[in-house]
Amino acid sequence: MTFTTNRHRHNHPLSLHRHQDHDAYDASDSTDTESTHSNRPRPRLSISSHNSLSPVVHSSPRSFSPQAHPSLPSAPSTANSTPSPSRPGSPYPPYFSSHPSSSCTSDTDSETDASYFRLSTRRDSWWREDRRPWWALSRRRRRSHWRLVRSLKRWSKRLIRHPFIPGQPITIVLTLILLSAFAIFLTLLLIHILNPDKEPLPWRAYCAAPKLVSYTALTNANATLGSVYPPFNSSQLDELPPAGVLVGVFSTDSAFERRMLIRTTWASHQRSREGAGDGDRGMGTSRTVVRFILGQPRKNWERRIKLEMETYNDIIILPVAENMNGGKTYTYFSWAAIDAWVPPVYNLNNHTSTLQITRFSYSNDTASPPRLAPHDPVQAWQDFHNKHARSWVRPDYVVKVDEDSFVMLAELEARLRFELYNKPTPSDGAQKSVFSRVRASLSQDKPSEVQSQSSESDPLIYWGYFVTNRLHQFMAGELYALSWSLVDWVAREPTLKSHTKGAEDKQTAKWMRHHPRASDIRWTSERCWIYDHPRSGTVYSHGFLFPSEVTRIKRELRPQLERDYIDQPVFASPGSSSTPIPPSWAHSSVSTFRVRYAPPVPDLSPEHSVEALIEGSDMSMLREGRPMTSEYAWTHREGRHTRYEGARVGGTIVVHFIKKHMWFLETAMALLEGKEMSEFEKFRLREGERKEQEHEHRQPPVSGSAAATQYTMRGAQRGFSQVRHRR
Repeated sequence: MTFTTNRHRHNHPLSLHRHQDHDAYDASDSTDTESTHSNRPRPRLSISSHNSLSPVVHSSPRSFSPQAHPSLPSAPSTANSTPSPSRPGSPYPPYFSSHPSSSCTSDTDSETDASYFRLSTRRDSWWREDRRPWWALSRRRRRSHWRLVRSLKRWSKRLIRHPFIPGQPITIVLTLILLSAFAIFLTLLLIHILNPDKEPLPWRAYCAAPKLVSYTALTNANATLGSVYPPFNSSQLDELPPAGVLVGVFSTDSAFERRMLIRTTWASHQRSREGAGDGDRGMGTSRTVVRFILGQPRKNWERRIKLEMETYNDIIILPVAENMNGGKTYTYFSWAAIDAWVPPVYNLNNHTSTLQITRFSYSNDTASPPRLAPHDPVQAWQDFHNKHARSWVRPDYVVKVDEDSFVMLAELEARLRFELYNKPTPSDGAQKSVFSRVRASLSQDKPSEVQSQSSESDPLIYWGYFVTNRLHQFMAGELYALSWSLVDWVAREPTLKSHTKGAEDKQTAKWMRHHPRASDIRWTSERCWIYDHPRSGTVYSHGFLFPSEVTRIKRELRPQLERDYIDQPVFASPGSSSTPIPPSWAHSSVSTFRVRYAPPVPDLSPEHSVEALIEGSDMSMLREGRPMTSEYAWTHREGRHTRYEGARVGGTIVVHFIKKHMWFLETAMALLEGKEMSEFEKFRLREGERKEQEHEHRQPPVSGSAAATQYTMRGAQRGFSQVRHRR
């Protein structure tokens, strides 16, 4: 049997891989013609008459002899050998010897031939196997990545070539403009749909009927009242001991200027701490302290914050990253439950000795006084300089305030003090029960101390501006207060740790609903004296408000509020009732909802521009073309004594949404500055005295006793007039 294999030199990878001696090729095969080489037919097997296989390969330029290489065994030939298939499994054809051999060979040759075929098949299958080493596994990922990129490119080309896709520059620009306009329209539509404040609030009705508003709003919001509590009344407020209030102002590391504005204005100003008029010498706010609450400062702000802490002693660093709705409020109340302290009661009711009245379960907790801040109460500083400074106690309230809020501390403490000792109105309508329990304990001439009550009798008060709409009911985040029992429960309740993410004011309302005594929590709302800055243009904004203007509003709206057809849900949630809100209930002489503020007339001086921001003032009603001028409006303005109606408290508590420092200074000038009597009031007072003197001269002579009585009354009137003049 003769095996002949001829293959092109360049298509012989096994020969190039395993053999380096090119002299083993048969020289006789190298003389094949080019025509035979170009045809290159597949190898064919012919079977001879004596059952031997004779593979013949045509047009092979060279033949390979296995015997010429010691690494390969000789190609045997035997008569009883198994025929080989015409096409091998490997893509490379097997190579056999070109020398003639006998048709019958030994068994040894057959075994050698079989081992050769096994070797060749193993090598060919290994060569064909698609294996990848561990260092080449990332090639598949790269191939899949590039395959995805190619697919995107292919689809992008198809999309660009679509007839509806613009291809010219002008059409591309117009298309982009249309798409941008559609995106803006869609965004504004979603904002309008999701915004619950679409109508101006009836703030004038809130001020005219505070009792009706509070009861209706809280009842419709499913906040349990239990019984009706009387509204705020400052007539006998000074007979109650001051409340301990910790005011925590949420700030950031970079808001140094705003913190300095707060330190020098409402945190320390005399009219903020003592109230209007002659004040109370700071006794009401003697237990009110202000601290700034910060998260962990950034790296480049750490040294500045440390220096500020050493200088002012009024910064608290919480162990949490700085955030607004990521758990800072929960961490603040948790800190307050451990480290919140306020001064004790000092010189109550002008007594020379200190009267300590312990009324609640937490009143016996004491701690050494901390380092005082410059804006801390004067009484605390006086006690600090004594040899034996008194220990500080737990606060009655913990208040959360935003740094864009302006707070009148005397007004805030008066409202919280009233609610702390407030009692439900009896069935007979008598209101004296509000002060009966406290007045009885204060009637003693010597210092007294009442035994501590159980924690079940501690007040549960949630105080602030109650916001209610179709989505939520909560106290607005610019300022709200929790009584001490609620603060202590928030810090101890483990289930609240999973309710710390999200809008912090809404989360606090959820905490109150999870309280085991949720039905006993008193949700107290103040909607008249908490509002946004007049320039903000929000639904909560109007001019700076004073009691004299509220009195005029009550006189104006009283006939409307007394009608039977007034729909009470209007008070609870504007827009929830079919009855439209009368425009007069939301009217403001200063600002307009969704309209940017503009001065009534141009070129106003700083004092006149601030006067124009006061609700109901003549300056706010100036218009171009009218006969009244700014000088006339300034001369005929109301003084602070008239605006507060001679009372110490009863006016604005919080002005919110003060986003600019200029707005902050305007608020400080409107609420803290100003004369007790204006020029026109002084002139009117002098005219009244002159007319009174003329009237005395025209009267006929009277008896001695009657003359003495008239002289005494006139002297008293002159004294009162002089006092008003000095104010």
